[in-house]
Amino acid sequence: MPDVARTVEAVWRIESARIVATIAKATGDLGRAEDVAQEALVEALETWPRTGVPQNPGAWLTTVARRRAIDDWRRRAALDDRYGMIGRDLSDVVDTTWEPLEDDVLRLVFTACHPALSRESQVALTLRVVGGLSTTEIARMLLVPVATVQARVTRAKKTLSAAAVPFETPDPPEWPARLAGVLSVIYLIYTEGYAATTGDRWIRRDLADEALRLGRIVAALLPREPEAQALVALMEVQSSRFAARVSPTGDPVLLADQDRRRWDRAQIARAAAALERSDRLGRGRGAYALQAAIGLTHAAAADVTETDWERIVVLYEALGRLAPNPMVELNRAVAVSMATGPHAALRIVDELVRSDALRGSYTLPSVRGELLAQVGRIDEACSELDAAALLTGNARQAQVLREKAAALRR
Repeated sequence: MPDVARTVEAVWRIESARIVATIAKATGDLGRAEDVAQEALVEALETWPRTGVPQNPGAWLTTVARRRAIDDWRRRAALDDRYGMIGRDLSDVVDTTWEPLEDDVLRLVFTACHPALSRESQVALTLRVVGGLSTTEIARMLLVPVATVQARVTRAKKTLSAAAVPFETPDPPEWPARLAGVLSVIYLIYTEGYAATTGDRWIRRDLADEALRLGRIVAALLPREPEAQALVALMEVQSSRFAARVSPTGDPVLLADQDRRRWDRAQIARAAAALERSDRLGRGRGAYALQAAIGLTHAAAADVTETDWERIVVLYEALGRLAPNPMVELNRAVAVSMATGPHAALRIVDELVRSDALRGSYTLPSVRGELLAQVGRIDEACSELDAAALLTGNARQAQVLREKAAALRR
């Protein structure tokens, strides 16, 4: 049973976006599509322990979701032309084959980012139906209660249904109204893949790769949108480190300890080219471009000591003015500690503690613990690292934090 449950979870994370996209394309109802996909997931948990995991689990889940959708229409006695069309479309999905539908996943993103929804609802719904994340995972990412995420997702689905929003990629004139939301959720999906908030894996390559794929599609469709190009640059440079970010046993390897020879130089070159395309458009650097520039500054250095930390501090200062955010300030504090020492950085972090802006996030006590250790306040450092380990939902990250505290106590 545990093995089957893990298999179901893995299949869902990989295939959920395409399953929902397939059903939403046929039914025209994103909310119902997500519901029947979830019902198919429940049926898999009940059936596969008895029958075994099917040879093509993604197709199995899609077929079950298809049947659920058709049954739903039958219950409503909706045997009209629309029902016939839906039945024909869904019958194209057969039990034995599974073809990736890249365009449909992109349509799914644009539908979830419809202007009828608030930005908060856009983010929650897209992370749910495209990223396949649980409400708990989304709540950790957004630093809000689980109930808030559940309410946003439910409200978003009802709003799309009430507004009869079609499942389609909008016409080009409509893109600007949705672009900021689309880029935002693509990057949030990528962020969850880059450093998973829950579970026993530090990196989720499936999510990160899917976000990068979607980002590349959007950038190709909008070659004159600088932030679309810059987001690709940011994800490329971050992804270049994946091989060095995890030890052979799956434990996180922090930036200072990474073997930079394992960084993907071809991917770094692609990142630099994407940032250059963004810069050539001549509209100044936005938030994604500044973050990409920070990543490329790291990539240009042979090791941590040779990094141009002064430049990184300046880039974070610009980012903080352009897009004020407590996480940006926390990252700036880390850069300041490398550029000028831990005391100046600790003052920035203590101000964040007083503002209570990162309550519930493990990142703040984690960074504060590191800085306190550097200034010799060992007992306080251990307390902060212990607190951070309790706050993180990722088992690998918690282990690293506990080991750091234990090493300081020795």
